[in-house]
Amino acid sequence: MENVSVVTLFTLSGFNFTSTQAISLFLLTLLQLYGTVGFYPKFLYDLLSSHVISYAGCMMQGYVIHSWLCSDFSILALMAYDRYVAICQPLIYHSVMTKFRVSICVLASWLLPLFSMFMNTATLVGHSLCGSHINKIYCVNWMIAVLACSPTTANTAVGYFNMLFYFGLFVFIVWSYIYMIRTCILSKEHQAKFMQTCLPHLISLITFVTAVLFDLMYMRFGSYSSPNFNNFMSLEFLLVPPLVNPLVYGFKLKKVRNKILDVVGGGKNTQP
Repeated sequence: MENVSVVTLFTLSGFNFTSTQAISLFLLTLLQLYGTVGFYPKFLYDLLSSHVISYAGCMMQGYVIHSWLCSDFSILALMAYDRYVAICQPLIYHSVMTKFRVSICVLASWLLPLFSMFMNTATLVGHSLCGSHINKIYCVNWMIAVLACSPTTANTAVGYFNMLFYFGLFVFIVWSYIYMIRTCILSKEHQAKFMQTCLPHLISLITFVTAVLFDLMYMRFGSYSSPNFNNFMSLEFLLVPPLVNPLVYGFKLKKVRNKILDVVGGGKNTQP
């Protein structure tokens, strides 16, 4: 009779990556799931358990969510610049948007938010807190600062600096789209290019900015008398843009667009 052992561990032999490949895959996956990891695991746990979080965990969650938010906005600004050069200065596009320059810009769109939010979070460390209730379903740095017993001058200064910086990016995006629209008005070819490449990005940008502004305005000036509405406002910028973006960019694809129009039109769509 053959020896039989109780197997309690299995080896996943599909992970036959080199160390370089493993690190690259880890970083790429982390970039796609960074904001999700900061919110959803704790949110799902809180739904079925006690909704408390440690001081360190709260600081980490606030950092991850804020830095993801800023990174997302930085990438949208980079996309706006790319479309601006492509439409307004097409002859020099390949000399301006080189692989090296694009790589640097993408890297900066992640490193700058990570650093700026690290400075914002670091200014809260060590402050005595006079409360422990955060009126949201996740941690945010501003509400931690509100609970501080003494004024957080450094945090306020860093916070306003970050807001001015990203407001500057917003002004740049608006400026680039004004120039793109002016250019497209004069050319049917540019109009077609704008509708094909810029309109989905513009819709995503408006959705993202609107959702974030609603959350910021409600967090600072809104009333917390309705818990359900408060929870909705807490979630909408985390849920609405990720739900809208696949629909917007999917509608660009002819097969997806025709299928949607066919369903909406009751099978009457005859577009090729």
